[in-house]
Amino acid sequence: MARIAIDAMGGDYAPRAIVEGAMWAAQEFGVGLELVGRQDEIQAEIDKIRSAGCIYSDCGTKGHKRRIKIDVDKIDYTISHASEVIGMGEAVGQSIRRKKDSSIVASVRAVAEGRCEAVVSAGSTGAAMAASLFGLGRIHGVTRPAIAVTLPTLYKPVVLIDGGANSECTADMLAQFSEMGIVYAHDIVGVEKPKVGILSIGEEEGKGNVLVKETYPLLKDLHEQGRIDFVGNIEGKELFINKADVVVCDGFAGNVALKVTEGTASLLIKMIQSEFKSDFVGCIIGLLAKPFLRRILKRTNWEDFGGMLLLGVKGISVIAHGRSSSYAMKNAVRAAVRVLNKDINSKIAENINR
Repeated sequence: MARIAIDAMGGDYAPRAIVEGAMWAAQEFGVGLELVGRQDEIQAEIDKIRSAGCIYSDCGTKGHKRRIKIDVDKIDYTISHASEVIGMGEAVGQSIRRKKDSSIVASVRAVAEGRCEAVVSAGSTGAAMAASLFGLGRIHGVTRPAIAVTLPTLYKPVVLIDGGANSECTADMLAQFSEMGIVYAHDIVGVEKPKVGILSIGEEEGKGNVLVKETYPLLKDLHEQGRIDFVGNIEGKELFINKADVVVCDGFAGNVALKVTEGTASLLIKMIQSEFKSDFVGCIIGLLAKPFLRRILKRTNWEDFGGMLLLGVKGISVIAHGRSSSYAMKNAVRAAVRVLNKDINSKIAENINR
């Protein structure tokens, strides 16, 4: 049985939503858990679930909550006490060094020491990345780890890398991101022959900032070597039309693109719902369209994707959204489980070092 280390104190709704989602995932996917954090708080949440025999979740639909039966006594879990928590606003480098007993550092340690196969955290992205980098180490040949984000499109998902791990990047780093991204797109997303593009402000080769202009010839050279299928620059509007399957950028631009995508999807759904409630005819149409809207929400809802994989470290590290509900946390654990049997790290090492 695979075992997943859970940073139970990371996230806006920790530890309740994190513990609920982790227990739900353990029951549904048949994995063991090591719940890391303040033991009394974690135990209190488990006792609530045991007493109720269930949790309640909207399952990503933002509608009526469903009752999810949870049999705590059939779940293989342990609690590892960690007295400290790294907050969202804390300086990452100082916090990792100073708070050795923080929940994220201790969660990564569980993987480094071999007790668990993967770590999942909804806490500070910077802290999760730094703890994973220092606790697990880099894959040989990798300069910097990067976050792979899976974005929904009309036809097949697109991988955006880096999604926020590195705000300052070099062209060489972006070239490595492309090679890590195509492994992820092929083995995890299921794209047979991933096409690579650079996120830029124009399609032409000379467009973009200094980083984009320096990256372009490197990816072009990798294309000529037959290592990647490079299709050139990708504008923001082209992210969702499958012009490229892997889109590389620095973590600053990638995280902005990710947050804008989340906000736009949420705004569109709210605007449609508002229009359907505006008058009697709209209400009737809204009732008829409800099943279709639910399917659209399911395809665009970040909670269904659960978590983002940190590529380039010697282990499986999944970074979940800070606002993760129990449903999102369950899917973040699912993301970790999905990667476990893919041997993705050895394939990244092979791609980078050949």
